[in-house]
Amino acid sequence: MRKKLIFMAVTGIVYFLGRPTNGVAQFSLTGQLRTRTEVRDGYGTLNAKGTDPAFLTSQRARLTFGYKWDRINFNFSVQDVRVWGQDASTINNADGNKLMVHEAWAEVTLMNVADTTIKTKGIDNLSFKIGRQALIYDDVRLLGDLDWLQQGRRHDALLVKAMHHGWQVDLGAGFNQNTDAFGYTGTGYVAGNVPPYVTNSLGELVATPAGMLPLSPNGAVGAASSKAGAPVLANNVSTNGMNQQYKSFQMLYISRKFGEVKFAGLFFKDDFAKYRLDSAGSDANGFVYGRRYDVKGVNSRLTYGLMINGSFGNATALKNFWQVGAYFQSGKDRDGKDLNASHYTASLTLQKGKFSFGPGYDYLSGNSATTPANETHRFDPLYGTPHKHWGYMDYYYVGTGSPVGGLQDAYFKVKYQATRFFVSLDAHNFMLAQNMANAADPEKANIDKNLGYEFDFIANYSLNKFTTLELGYSYMKANNSTEYVKRTTMDQARHNANWAYLMINIRPDFFKSSSK
Repeated sequence: MRKKLIFMAVTGIVYFLGRPTNGVAQFSLTGQLRTRTEVRDGYGTLNAKGTDPAFLTSQRARLTFGYKWDRINFNFSVQDVRVWGQDASTINNADGNKLMVHEAWAEVTLMNVADTTIKTKGIDNLSFKIGRQALIYDDVRLLGDLDWLQQGRRHDALLVKAMHHGWQVDLGAGFNQNTDAFGYTGTGYVAGNVPPYVTNSLGELVATPAGMLPLSPNGAVGAASSKAGAPVLANNVSTNGMNQQYKSFQMLYISRKFGEVKFAGLFFKDDFAKYRLDSAGSDANGFVYGRRYDVKGVNSRLTYGLMINGSFGNATALKNFWQVGAYFQSGKDRDGKDLNASHYTASLTLQKGKFSFGPGYDYLSGNSATTPANETHRFDPLYGTPHKHWGYMDYYYVGTGSPVGGLQDAYFKVKYQATRFFVSLDAHNFMLAQNMANAADPEKANIDKNLGYEFDFIANYSLNKFTTLELGYSYMKANNSTEYVKRTTMDQARHNANWAYLMINIRPDFFKSSSK
């Protein structure tokens, strides 16, 4: 039924585009087919000794319709995301794909100093944007569209945007709910997509109790349900190993450029539903343990800070781009622990002609071996694009989570940018921000802070206006500390990790006739 509705919507859009217009409105219809073929031999986490590399191809097919008029901007994007062969059939219509609405939003202009037909004045430009949308700010460190991930990232939100005399002020908010069914009362929110079946305490597969987010060791569907387990989810809620979607959020972003220097401040408050532990079942038939999010109130996390970047010099001689930033987190984390965390970043990029290069350093706080159980100092980089910042092999702050002890990342990046291609090489040295207790080796109280090195190489070539080819190779020189923070073991995994991919990205604009 869902596919039929989407098909009808797309068909209606195409029909509408074929109708004559008065020439004032602007329409756009673009597509994307992006395949990524990968060889994974330690991507995301270290592989156990004796295991073989994985080989796969994933694909995103996206269709985006846009409509723009003086006072309204409308965008509708539908996409299909899949791994080739995941349905294990060429004839079954239940193919298990991930067909979804990626974005569906409208932006309405309320004030525009350049539009004389709008009588209300006072602000150079004022608009609101409502619907499913990506939040993209600064270097996508904390808020980004996560475009590297085939399904991307989006939020259901309202955004009020103002521009006045060079100042940018954005106010945003979102409020999540599971259903609009009749008879549903209160605002309780099950903060994750729950699988229909789960394993109970006796090891038997049973239906997931209604309104419960089940628990099991490491969140595995096939593991026996346990009181001390992690949430069992049908799919990842977010990056950084996050196991609970926010109930609501409120944000404020302010930026202003003075000459070559830009100041950008962010305040972001996300609220997580409180929960209680519960069980369903009996001694004879087994129990399913889980969380019920029917407790009144929320745990509110506050993130706030400042990003400053600028440049000086010129590209024919030597142009310098620099960036510094500091962010802090306080309040409560999603599990109700007292939160006090920080993140600092600094980088310098030197550019001469087509070459650019430079160092950088990131610090994200974490817990030490003596942090009390009711406190946390782990900084969470919210809803950004961690793939861009902390290594392309996605070891840190992506789906597999982050070190308890936080992270330090000292890096150096080199890039050559030509007209139709670029090549880049990044080198990272990862270290823990705080000491972590060593439970694997009784002779050492803490593990070594050094988490090894990662090298990322990319070659990208524009075949034509609509098509790019990208080849990437990454190598991780890990150690026992890397293995411990990723797998809680030592000497059980291979410490040389490799990852390679070939990505073909085709983005046709259906209203353009030339593809040169």
